[in-house]
Amino acid sequence: MKKIFDTHAHYDDEAFDADREELFASMRDQGVERIVNVSASLHEIEETLKLIERCPFIYGAAGVHPDDTKELNEENFEQVRRAAMHEKMVAVGEIGLDYYWDSSDRETQKKWFLRQLELARELDKPVIIHSREAAQDTLELIKAAGGPDFSMVIHCFSYSTEIAGEYLNMGYYLGIGGVVTYKNARKLKEVVSFMPLDRILLETDAPYLTPVPFRGKRNSSDKIRFVVEEIARLKDVSIDEVLETTWDNACRFYRLNED
Repeated sequence: MKKIFDTHAHYDDEAFDADREELFASMRDQGVERIVNVSASLHEIEETLKLIERCPFIYGAAGVHPDDTKELNEENFEQVRRAAMHEKMVAVGEIGLDYYWDSSDRETQKKWFLRQLELARELDKPVIIHSREAAQDTLELIKAAGGPDFSMVIHCFSYSTEIAGEYLNMGYYLGIGGVVTYKNARKLKEVVSFMPLDRILLETDAPYLTPVPFRGKRNSSDKIRFVVEEIARLKDVSIDEVLETTWDNACRFYRLNED
């Protein structure tokens, strides 16, 4: 069985409180060998630290989601920095802009987006970008901060092939998950058809964005095979090729040994 690397999940979420350990114990039987648990708030950073310290196959990312940047100040930002220095924290993220919810005002989002990009540069870590209904501002801020100097993945990519091309030209990856299996995801299907396979990172965003045929239920890494099947169909390649290439992509992006 080819190995699966779920590059973006949230197993600290309360949706897993009832059966988290049983789920983890079953992962290898499903071919899931590595998972990155991604933080979105100061609290989640602490929960992610606990997970990565007790689960050998789980790695972490430390960052504050744009919705939660309103909680940041100079003092507690040190918590983000300290966590990001942990040897199993393989990225800074998820960070960026979210103009859909606007839970934090846009200037606050931009300020802490740039500060967290600076942190990634300081620590020489890859970056996980969250961008929702903020395509142009996200792209402009990334370019202003250094663009191709960074190693980045645009998580849950949801924009056009034109925007995809901008990111791909800077050497970035695009995170592809359950949404690609939805009938109404025409734009994302076009992006996956257009982009090179060696720039795709498989992700679940578990417990969210569950693929068809389980849409509406809790997502988990074992369901990533439905994403793989759709990518294989769109790219007209074998499932094994998708699995092998995306494993290599994820190990390269997160700077982990492929074995």
